[in-house]
Amino acid sequence: MTTTPATTAPTIRNLIADGRVHVMDGAMGTLLYNRGVFVNVCYDELAVTRPELVQELHNEYVEAGAEIIETNTFGANPVKLSSYALEDRTEEVNREATRVARKAAAGRAFVAGAVGPLGIRIEPWGPTGVEEAEALFRRHVAGLCEGGVDAFVLETFSDPTELSAAYRAIRGLSESPIIAQMTVGEDGKSSYGTEVEHLAAQLDELGVDVVGLNCSVGPAAMLDAVERMARVTNKPLSAQPNAGVPRTVRDRKIYMASPDYMAAYARRLIDAGARFVGGCCGTMPEHVKRIKDVVSSLQPIHTHGHTTARVKVVTGHTEDDPLPVVALAERSDLGARLAGSEFITSVELLPPHGWDAGEMVAGAHRLREAGVHAVHLVESPHGRSRMASVPAGIILTREVGVEPVVQYTCRDRNMPGMLSDMLGAAAAGVRNLLVLSGDPPTQGPYPDATLVLDIDSIGLINILTGLNHGLDPGNARIGEPTRFVVGMSTNPAALDPEREVERFMYKVEAGADFAVTQPLFDVGPLERFLEATKHRPLPILVGVWPLASLKNAEFLANEVPGVVVPASVVERMRQADRKGPDAARAEGITIAREVVSAARSQVRGVHVSTPGGNVESAIAVLKG
Repeated sequence: MTTTPATTAPTIRNLIADGRVHVMDGAMGTLLYNRGVFVNVCYDELAVTRPELVQELHNEYVEAGAEIIETNTFGANPVKLSSYALEDRTEEVNREATRVARKAAAGRAFVAGAVGPLGIRIEPWGPTGVEEAEALFRRHVAGLCEGGVDAFVLETFSDPTELSAAYRAIRGLSESPIIAQMTVGEDGKSSYGTEVEHLAAQLDELGVDVVGLNCSVGPAAMLDAVERMARVTNKPLSAQPNAGVPRTVRDRKIYMASPDYMAAYARRLIDAGARFVGGCCGTMPEHVKRIKDVVSSLQPIHTHGHTTARVKVVTGHTEDDPLPVVALAERSDLGARLAGSEFITSVELLPPHGWDAGEMVAGAHRLREAGVHAVHLVESPHGRSRMASVPAGIILTREVGVEPVVQYTCRDRNMPGMLSDMLGAAAAGVRNLLVLSGDPPTQGPYPDATLVLDIDSIGLINILTGLNHGLDPGNARIGEPTRFVVGMSTNPAALDPEREVERFMYKVEAGADFAVTQPLFDVGPLERFLEATKHRPLPILVGVWPLASLKNAEFLANEVPGVVVPASVVERMRQADRKGPDAARAEGITIAREVVSAARSQVRGVHVSTPGGNVESAIAVLKG
């Protein structure tokens, strides 16, 4: 008697290894919107609140011929779910979404757990640590594992570091296959400026099972990018382009690419080397059906056991080959002073409200005559509009011959805009920067102004350090390295001193050359801060503010976040104010001198604020 040997059910690894072309699904968000689900709803939660609708859409993709469908969990991580107060249900949302997808698949397709970016910047471009990001991804992945996914799709990532954190989160919980897809622009670069060849090489080195692209661009631009990826990796390739570039029609984004157009490009993508094809934003079941119709008889460049020759990546450079940084003493006059041992004096100046820079120029001349070492240009304090600090710095360099320290805030620009500003500043001769995250615009007279803050001061210091090595954020050469002396702001009197010390350390590690404190009226917080940071010493300029009046003291004490004015100082100003405005100004100068005297042996210099733009008060402090 003979028995028939049991057959092993195919797995998604069989699809990866068989050398044939396989079809993935299309958009979920676009389809949900077209079915009447408004954008103010959490789409990821719909697997819990409206599972029948989500299952119906999955089923349509399976019927259209998709062999792999993705769970409706692109944004189901704790960060994005927190916008809907759902972060505590992260695992539940992912688990239920997987179960809904499995019901729709019903053995006819494999289910891949969709994992998208967190929606926040992680180090070195933002304050979220890589390990913290990995922990957030782990919660997302845990729910998908509980639901029983066959594989994972990491999609629409711009930052390889963030994708790596997601990869490690998966590998800590599962050995299932991983399809990793970055997103690039029309130029074949990520939003960080990384060439697509380098993205492919990084994903290959990471160890993912399938390397690919999705979203952002239509099939034409993706075809070029896939051709470039195919030259540098032997891993199977995936491609899920948008259904063309969307057009805005009465406030709606309409994707214009027809099913036939998408299918024609699917054929070209396969000819270029793609093994897994589908669609992203704007792609419907009818698009997937046409893609399925045309790929069944095609074979990719990558066939099992045989690959085309690969070429070495030669466009751009990696983190392993930065250029040497110019010595601090050679970058600027301030850099030379920081590298030396003298006590540095600096005074702030306000750029004008309008375009006439005459008063600012006159103030800079006066400070130069008084022997002040550095002139700091303040940028839009408290969210109020003034001439931008970079052009103001260029004016002072040209008309006064001083080498200003340009204060630059991250609040109003996105990352590419900041990079453009920094390259322009370097070309114009700006050498010294003081980097701040920036006050919220709601503190100023424009309460409806939006807050960009694409990256904070930590991220920008990392960018500047890269530029000083001759590399942009995508690790592409910019030519000759910049020569920035990079400063940061710190607040020894912060309400959360542990967090302030932590951020100080991050900025030191990012590459800051010096620090300026918020105005201090008591050296006690400074001494405690210096003790907490003594293992990572950095040149520090203590900030002081010569109080102009009792009103000024009370305002700082009660209405300016981050500034601590002791009650004893307010009382001293109250007593002086009774003798008249001149006595109050003199007392304010005396208090500032006392702080400088007490801190002098512990810091590298002093930075004097100029309330109301009064440079004479600042000079009086330094003369004392």
